[in-house]
Amino acid sequence: MASSDRRKGPSEPFIEDAHRYPEDPQKKRRPPAPEADTRRHRVQQRRKRNSVFRYIAILFAAAFVLLLYTFMLERRESQQQIDDLKQSASAYQTLQGLMSSNDQLKTQVSELEAQLQELQGQLAAAKEEQERLQAQIQNEQKATAAMHWFWQINDASVRGKTKLCRELITALEEAKLQNYLPKENITGTDRFSPYDRYMEIRGKVIK
Repeated sequence: MASSDRRKGPSEPFIEDAHRYPEDPQKKRRPPAPEADTRRHRVQQRRKRNSVFRYIAILFAAAFVLLLYTFMLERRESQQQIDDLKQSASAYQTLQGLMSSNDQLKTQVSELEAQLQELQGQLAAAKEEQERLQAQIQNEQKATAAMHWFWQINDASVRGKTKLCRELITALEEAKLQNYLPKENITGTDRFSPYDRYMEIRGKVIK
């Protein structure tokens, strides 16, 4: 009962009761941010986005070439038929065939235009996905960096190194990373989230 009623002064470090929260040896020394894994993840995401972009670009180019080739081919055939009409006695029947061919050409062009619009939509969607993944990677990198600063600040606070703690907080805020600290409890205790713990430390060392 005496240990639970004990109150900590404002200058005391953030240390949980040993009998309630046994110290985890793995939490004493946090490994550095996994920069290699982050870089590898970022390269994989970039390769995936580039593959999708190249695939859409190839489809777009193929549809455009097919449209141009079909148009030129039908135009050449139509021109040849028109020339034959001038020398043929069955001008009317040949003209009817030409009109039918032109109708088919219009149908093909309409279909290719619809395919082209669909490919353009896919390309726009791929660009949006690329931007979303880039933003996600940037946020993950900033969150990782913010947590790296947090563990140093928390360790300095626990050890009573007020000056170092103040310098670390200033550096973190100059980098504008404090808002990337998780506001959910991920420290293994039921007391503070990293962001709340940071604000508590900040309130003690910066007046």
